[in-house]
Amino acid sequence: MVRSVQHEMLPRPTADEASRQQFIVAFKQAMNRGLRSTQGRLFEAVIAPGYEQRTGHAPRTRDEIRDAMGADPAYRGWSSLARAAQEQMWISVGDSVFRERERLADTAKRLSASSARRGSLNLDPQFVPPRGVTAVDIHLQTGGYAMDLGGGDCSAGALYEAGGNLYAFGQGIGRTDSKAAHVQRFIAARFPGLKPRRILDMGCSAGSSSVPYALAFPDAEVHAIDVGSGMLRYAHARAESLGAAVHFHQMDCAATGFPDGFFDLIVSHNMMHEISGATRRGMLRESRRLLTPGGVCVHQDVPLRFNGLSEFQKFELSWDTLNNNEPYWEVYANADLEPELREAGFDADRIHVGSLPAAHGSLPWFVACAWRAE
Repeated sequence: MVRSVQHEMLPRPTADEASRQQFIVAFKQAMNRGLRSTQGRLFEAVIAPGYEQRTGHAPRTRDEIRDAMGADPAYRGWSSLARAAQEQMWISVGDSVFRERERLADTAKRLSASSARRGSLNLDPQFVPPRGVTAVDIHLQTGGYAMDLGGGDCSAGALYEAGGNLYAFGQGIGRTDSKAAHVQRFIAARFPGLKPRRILDMGCSAGSSSVPYALAFPDAEVHAIDVGSGMLRYAHARAESLGAAVHFHQMDCAATGFPDGFFDLIVSHNMMHEISGATRRGMLRESRRLLTPGGVCVHQDVPLRFNGLSEFQKFELSWDTLNNNEPYWEVYANADLEPELREAGFDADRIHVGSLPAAHGSLPWFVACAWRAE
């Protein structure tokens, strides 16, 4: 299952909308591959010497580096353009999504009501999404992850998938990249005997990583959870349009309500950097509670680790916290997952924390894995 997969729930851009989206991808590539890569040279050659001349010492901390870089017009110009590129990305996909909002809602209703449906959708009208999701529009996504405009609205999911694809392409990630496929290869190599009967995808968002598990393990019962009703409506309809049997639930990853020992495999994809430290630790405890004896959890995320980085590298990576509405970006970057997995109840010799090999233009994704004794 790749990023370029086509299905009924994708918004269909007009020629003009598609042209603007292609421009945004090229613009973001220029910002990320081109100008962003020059920031280190700018700092070493111009900013640090100038700062030392004014203060008597080179910038030593991330805050001093941020103050020095922020005073430079070249860096401010890049930062403003990078932020504008992200805002314009959402506007460009929003033109398609909101123009097609009624069609998407009608298509989702038809797929959900079909007698041929394979999975299910379980929304909780009493569920209140956490403030960490509702207080900001994460990634600057229009309306935020939990947006629900009523009437069977699916806009949050449509925005997430369409905008997420443009974001990935703008980062240089290939169209054939699939986070789920990377994790599945890791599982096959490390746990070749694992044949899960039940699988849980935590923080499934638009369901693009949930569907590959249903297709790869057709005999397994696949469940997926998230906090946004609009996101889940889209995810369920998307799965049905692709012929995948996935059961979607509106739940908190730190307190799901599933029975103890219910799952043989638990996964998440790019969720940890979107949740607070307390929620992450609760999610790890929940993973331990939900696993059967011999069960495995694999939590994959971006390779954002502050351990061992210079203060400039930390400053550079922290741009998203201040400019891309990523409130937990640095919380995740400073996390130490191995002791957290031990504190969650996993044995020290049944924990693996590391990276997945880059492939097909992907990042070297980070992975935190633990398993229970049989």
